[in-house]
Amino acid sequence: MKPQWLTFLLPLLLCAAPAQNQSTQELQPVGEEAYHVLLEIYDYDSKIPLDARITEKKDYEKTIREKIVFRGVQGRLVPAYFEYPKEGTGPFPLVLMLHGWSGSKESWWKDGGYLSGGDVRRALLEQGCAVFALDSPTHGDRIAENDYAPVNHYPGPEAEGRTNLMTLQEIVLGTVRDSRRALDYLESRDEIDMNRVGLVGYSMGGWESFPLTAVEDRIKVTAACVTPARAERYNPIASQHYVRGIGDRPFAMFMGRGDTMCPIDQAERLYDLIPSPRKKLRIFESGHKLPIEYVPEAVDWLIGHLK
Repeated sequence: MKPQWLTFLLPLLLCAAPAQNQSTQELQPVGEEAYHVLLEIYDYDSKIPLDARITEKKDYEKTIREKIVFRGVQGRLVPAYFEYPKEGTGPFPLVLMLHGWSGSKESWWKDGGYLSGGDVRRALLEQGCAVFALDSPTHGDRIAENDYAPVNHYPGPEAEGRTNLMTLQEIVLGTVRDSRRALDYLESRDEIDMNRVGLVGYSMGGWESFPLTAVEDRIKVTAACVTPARAERYNPIASQHYVRGIGDRPFAMFMGRGDTMCPIDQAERLYDLIPSPRKKLRIFESGHKLPIEYVPEAVDWLIGHLK
């Protein structure tokens, strides 16, 4: 939980961002001082015990998958899947996988699916990477945090008067902080080379990829897919505020030209703000659901910077 002074000070600093002309105002990053204040909302107490345990272990032909539960932020338990190759020379590079709104860690083990998650996961494993995916707050096995209701309620009388118990902002912030705790856990695993950690996020996961990369030096390369636009200039989870934290690390955006959740002109502006000389913008002739062709390109981007 962020301190009271930060809650009071943050809006003032955000409003103090430099003025910008109307054509680019909606993607104007905050100033340097506000940026460092923003980073503090992603802090967590690393001394709080992780209490991590393996609750399930499946031995497949070529991989091992473990279901892991660890203590995230605010004392909540976070379920995750950790899968790694049975063969090959470890420790292995690792890719964190962040799912989208109303999805879950299961999205990366589902064939077909909206984000072609199963294809991404298998391709990474076949390239000798380990993968790790957690459930965001109120999603997947954490549905109890939303009174056992899905974040997108079905229409009809039974949904009347229902609302999500966490805001989108709280879910994004929570996912980033829980992901940092996940990296703390993964440092204890001999199977992982923590000098070779990548990140792929889709939709809400692509959104979370910007602040997570900014606050985590342990992330070495990022593939952010169909990141939704956040036009409000002073929104603390808007992606443009975190571009300076990417530095010179490899960062790719995979976008759809007809994606109404992120108009392509905004995607291009966001890309232009990324300071890294090692960046890539790939635009597909699609909407928010990218064609299967994005999978090998995203995987090649990650593997090329991890091997």
